[in-house]
Amino acid sequence: MLHLTSHAERPEVSPWMEGVSAAEDAPSLEGDLDVDVAVVGAGFTGLSTAIRLRAEGLSVAVLERAIAGHGASGRNAGHLTPTIGKDLPTLALLFGKERASALVRLVETAVGHVEGTIRRHAIDCAYEPVGNVMAAVHPKQYAMIDRAAKAAREFGADGELLDEAEMRRRGLPLAFRRGWLERRGGILHPGRYVRGLRRVALAAGARLFERTPVEAIDDGEPAVVRTAKGRVRARSVVLGTNAWTPSLGRLRGTLVPLHVYLFRTAPLTEAQVASVGWRGREGVYTAHEILESWRLTDDGRIVGGSKVVRYAYGGGLCPDDDPAALAALQDTFRRRFPELRDLALTEHWGGPIALVLDFLPWIGRIGRRGNVYVCAGYAGHGLALASYAGEMIADLMLGRDGPGAALWTRRWIPMPPEPFRWLTVRALTGLFESIDRRVDRALEHGR
Repeated sequence: MLHLTSHAERPEVSPWMEGVSAAEDAPSLEGDLDVDVAVVGAGFTGLSTAIRLRAEGLSVAVLERAIAGHGASGRNAGHLTPTIGKDLPTLALLFGKERASALVRLVETAVGHVEGTIRRHAIDCAYEPVGNVMAAVHPKQYAMIDRAAKAAREFGADGELLDEAEMRRRGLPLAFRRGWLERRGGILHPGRYVRGLRRVALAAGARLFERTPVEAIDDGEPAVVRTAKGRVRARSVVLGTNAWTPSLGRLRGTLVPLHVYLFRTAPLTEAQVASVGWRGREGVYTAHEILESWRLTDDGRIVGGSKVVRYAYGGGLCPDDDPAALAALQDTFRRRFPELRDLALTEHWGGPIALVLDFLPWIGRIGRRGNVYVCAGYAGHGLALASYAGEMIADLMLGRDGPGAALWTRRWIPMPPEPFRWLTVRALTGLFESIDRRVDRALEHGR
């Protein structure tokens, strides 16, 4: 198996970012600059914020430590889903039906926002509005699917329960036996999408500085963002840094950075495509506690992953290359797709996500003056909500109500300090892994 290797002078990211030339890079910041808002991070969150705030007439500078899309935005699997929280039954349990319904409406609004952005700005990101299926691989998971479907219907989510006969009629791969179809959303090419947002932000008049790591943020009036060769003075700062946020000294007691892993296969032959089926090309994620994700690409490959998560003591970032994680993913792929035993896995990569204990994004104001804004912690479901972050941050910054109020008016759950944080994370992941192993063992032994 080959690990993704970097091109000359190009940071290693993922296959989604292939073809991005170093000649396209924006300049690094040199000298001082005054703007209304400084945005740190040029991923979905940062770029969507820059686009929205420029539409509000504010001057914006975006500072990116590497290149736009270098973080989770250029590494994820590209499922656009109306998924929020751990799952819908847990959402109702934690927050009640009224707030859970508001959160479902928020994420469906976010999916529509992404689709509108792609359409309005002609972003060529191979978007396929085919929906996504939360799928069971064993009857032990049927009850979870049924509970999710029941909750979704109560909250007004747009979907359909698929029994095994319907799964077969739709031509979904045989490993997936029962499912809840989320009709809203689909699959896209995240590299092209984030680069499209970059183009839109620049056309809107945002100033982008790449290869400009932020060294410190002084949240006074004005706030000052310091880099190696310059400073940006701004009335407000927005952190679009997700899992990197604790490394800036912010939300260390709230956000937990985790690492997840993905792989890409070689293109399927016509015979292999016929053996798998998958006529509707729906994205699939499984009903495991630590889910697996599966999808087809526009060039005829399968991208799969998740399943394995890593946490570094102290909340640091894990290596992108993890041979044990790749071995586990390869084994899972062979079990889910036995008809593709000769199909090569050509690249694998890793990337950081971040989560809060209640599995909802953290959005709000921090700092001594309350002029630092953060939206982070998408728990691996960030494509829709991170792309909608600009709308939510603009509402919050300008004192407006909006769909995002369902997030920023809730009570936050703090994480304990180390070593108790490590013990908490290990206890949760250990519990989830144990539940998933029981399902996979039952599947393996035909029980």
